[in-house]
Amino acid sequence: MDVTIHPATHVGALALTVSNLERALDFYTRTIGFTRLNGDPAAKSAVVGVDQVPLLHLTEQPGARRPANTTGLYHFAIRLPNRLALARVVYHLAEVNAPIQGVADHGVSEAVYLADPDRNGIEIYRDRPEDDWPVDDQDQIMMYTDPLDVEDLLGELSGQQAAEPQLPAGTVIGHVHLHVADLEQADAFYRGVLGLDLMQRYGEQALFFSAGGYHHHVGVNTWAGQGAPPPPPDSVGLRWFELRLPDEEALNAVLDRLRTAGRPVEPHPRGHLTHDPSQNGVLLSAA
Repeated sequence: MDVTIHPATHVGALALTVSNLERALDFYTRTIGFTRLNGDPAAKSAVVGVDQVPLLHLTEQPGARRPANTTGLYHFAIRLPNRLALARVVYHLAEVNAPIQGVADHGVSEAVYLADPDRNGIEIYRDRPEDDWPVDDQDQIMMYTDPLDVEDLLGELSGQQAAEPQLPAGTVIGHVHLHVADLEQADAFYRGVLGLDLMQRYGEQALFFSAGGYHHHVGVNTWAGQGAPPPPPDSVGLRWFELRLPDEEALNAVLDRLRTAGRPVEPHPRGHLTHDPSQNGVLLSAA
C-alpha cells in the first residue's frame, strides 16, 4: 500500500439523516452552539455551521429509526481551536443540562462525549500542541483513554467569560469514527485506495487513519459486530462525510485510484460521492 493522499487533506462537512428537523436544529444550535446558515423547507433540510462555514447538513426523514448492530456513524468529532473554548463548551453543556455521556483525556486531545436526539454520537474536543502528543519507542503517536481532569479544564475559565452559546471561529469537524463490517476491508479502502496513513491499530477492533501526520481523520471499528450489515434506508445517521483535498490535481489522483479499484463514484453537488466497503458515504471534494 504505497499510495499517499495529499497531506493537506482534512475532514470538511458531514451530512446526517434525522427524524425531526426542528428538534435537531434546536439541539445543534441551542445546545451545541452551531449557527443555522440556510435551509430548504420543501426538502426538509438545513445547514448549520460556524462563522459562515457549513459543517453539518441535516435532512429530515420522518419515522427514521436507529437500527442496532449495523455499520454507520459511531461518532463525529467537533474540534475546537483551544482549551479555553472547550472549557466554555463544557460549562455551557452543564448549564443547559445536556446529555453528557462521558469525558476523556486521549493524550493527543481532551474530549467530551454526548449524542443528539436521534442518538448520533458526538465528540467535542481540543487538540494538545503536536509537540506534546505522546509517542512510543518507534516515534509513533499513541492515543489512549484516561480520565479527564474536568476541574483543571474548568480552571481555564478563571477571570474569563464562562458560557458562550455559539461555537467560536476556528471550530471544524476534526474527524469521524465509523462502524465497519471488516477492518481489513476498511484498511484496504482507506489506506490502499484513498491513501490515508495508518496511525494506530487498537488491537483487532479499531484502526485510525489520517493525512499529513494528524492523529486521525478517520477511525473505524467493528464494535457493532464483525460482518455487520449497512443500516436500512429508513435509518437516522450518516449520509456522508467529506474528505476535502487542497486542489483538483490531488482530488483527481484519488478519483483515478477509486476507478482503478472498481469503486463506484457518483457526481454530487459538493464533489464526488463514493462508499467504503461497509457502505459509509465518503464525499470527496477540492478546496
